[in-house]
Amino acid sequence: MTPTLQRLARIGLLAAAGLAATGAWAQTAICYNCPTEWADWGTQLRAIKAKTGITVPADNKNSGQALAQLVAEKASPVADVTYLGVTFAIQAQKDGVLAPYQPAHWKDIPDGMKDPAGNWFSIHSGTLGFMVNVDALKGKPVPKSWADLLKPDYKGLIGYLDPASAFVGYVGAVAVNEARGGTLANLTPAIDYFKALQKNEPIVPKQTSYARVLSGEIAILLDFDFNAYRAKYKDGANVQFVIPAEGTVVVPYVMSLVNKAPHPVEAKKVLDFVLSDEGQAIWAKAYLRPVRASAMPKEVQAQFLPATEYARAKTVDYGRMAAGQREFSDRYLKEVR
Repeated sequence: MTPTLQRLARIGLLAAAGLAATGAWAQTAICYNCPTEWADWGTQLRAIKAKTGITVPADNKNSGQALAQLVAEKASPVADVTYLGVTFAIQAQKDGVLAPYQPAHWKDIPDGMKDPAGNWFSIHSGTLGFMVNVDALKGKPVPKSWADLLKPDYKGLIGYLDPASAFVGYVGAVAVNEARGGTLANLTPAIDYFKALQKNEPIVPKQTSYARVLSGEIAILLDFDFNAYRAKYKDGANVQFVIPAEGTVVVPYVMSLVNKAPHPVEAKKVLDFVLSDEGQAIWAKAYLRPVRASAMPKEVQAQFLPATEYARAKTVDYGRMAAGQREFSDRYLKEVR
């Protein structure tokens, strides 16, 4: 090696050592299922980079794809953290691909919204209710209860996603079941409700129907609160969100540390940040209720229904909820559709 090349090599080694010593070497944490467009992850990822120096590349997997990849890579993980619907997280825990971690603000997370050991914990949630296009009702009153939807006034105006194929559809079934006296061990009240609802000729798509509500094709959709608020405040539609009088359920969206994460230090910093005041405010501005109620910005809180309304939204045993989905789907297909 020539003296010039030797000198350049020494400079390179010194620079690398300096970067490693100062932590300036590109810090990265890989997240599965952190898509830019959903839940304003784009803003969240930029904030993580600005505040922690950690780059988290966007990732467009959904919960099912993320879980499948985590299981496939179990022996040699690629991801450091993952974002999942709660039922997928419970399955991921059973599959041994998650590791316990209790992040900053752990004590602020309600007990029903986290695994006691920290294998998963909610960062924000969705509440199931009625997304109502008021204009499409053409003067009819906005329904306020599950019982209201059975009235003949709403014939042809109601929609819900097929509970045999769409998770939000199944959440709707669990919500009405709990509201009408059922339990996760007894889903018959939900089956009976959907049987009765058929008289009103509901529209039952298999995939998201946000645009069909905005257009007025569906006037009343069983859906999450964040979609209704997005329609009202972002898309300017005359939409109301209703938490039914008999009650409903809340569904956590959770994050987890991946077992044997390649970058555990960076991963934990990311998980701490999404529960910080700043991280939680980003979720709230995307119309997702932050798990830390104290971190909800006042100007955003004014756009949500008041806490007294949300008091009717309950947590359930999400493990049992997940376990009962197949049985309910089979019964729904046989007895309702």
